[in-house]
Amino acid sequence: MTQTGAQKYAFFQGSFVPLEHAKVSVMTHAFNYGTGVFEGIRGYWNEQDRCVYILRLREHYVRFLKNTRMVCIEVPFDADELVELTLKLMSMHDFREDVYIRPLAYKSSEQIGVSMKGVKDDLTIFCTPFGNYIDIDRGLSLCVSSWKRTDDNAIPGRAKVTGNYVNSALVKNEALMNGFDEGICLNSQGFVVEGSTENIFIVRDGALITPSVADGILEGITRDCIISVARDELGLDTMARPVARTELYYADEVFLTGTGAQVAPVTSIDHRAIGKGDVGPVTGKIQTLYLDAVRGRIPRYMDWLTRANITAMSGMARVSAR
Repeated sequence: MTQTGAQKYAFFQGSFVPLEHAKVSVMTHAFNYGTGVFEGIRGYWNEQDRCVYILRLREHYVRFLKNTRMVCIEVPFDADELVELTLKLMSMHDFREDVYIRPLAYKSSEQIGVSMKGVKDDLTIFCTPFGNYIDIDRGLSLCVSSWKRTDDNAIPGRAKVTGNYVNSALVKNEALMNGFDEGICLNSQGFVVEGSTENIFIVRDGALITPSVADGILEGITRDCIISVARDELGLDTMARPVARTELYYADEVFLTGTGAQVAPVTSIDHRAIGKGDVGPVTGKIQTLYLDAVRGRIPRYMDWLTRANITAMSGMARVSAR
């Protein structure tokens, strides 16, 4: 485990600083108007190898940069430079546990008004110990939320825009207030999109099904991992297509995926049991395979992982802000 009270650091506005110094004004544009883009990246501690394996680090930054361009936020680093900055930041900590890494690009000028023209852009990256975001061992109880997912032509769901996560917060809060673990969003056409912060898969009559990008989902990196694992290890091809609400109730299995959720089984939706009301066999196999892959236990998936440890950091100091 990380030493209690150990100093934490962040990359903040061009420099590595103690985490407590990475602060912004209450007048910051992004704080007032949600004009930021972020990523959620997981690192997994491997006790045998004595390192943290970061899952698909470069792919996260490629997506991050596509999203910042869409929101008109300029980041002065390419994906490879962001990888090096992250590894340098990780080397400044003594993590011996799973880690969450949060890059955030945002409009940082201190001004009132929603216009982004001429507003300064900044970048921060921080990392922190991170366990299970939701319970991945027992089955989750879900509800279909009364809150619809924001349309792609309003705030694109495929981009992790900070302001859009009010929608996710409302979905999650409603579910918890009503005694459920998580909520499921529908789009304006009434088709299933995703959980508050997770992609969703169903197993029906032996087929693995997930909503398509056209339904307004986040193009999840974990989702992509699951599609690969299901195909390569279980011989299951995934159908990406519209999923009606009622199809959830007919599913044999349902599970959620995401950086936080990993692979989380679902055993009931709207008080209706899914399948036999316990963790299904396909879900269980996929979860085991995924967790083994991200911890470096399956050789064929080692190219998903970036090793982060102190001895690997020699030469990383050449990374500079600009």
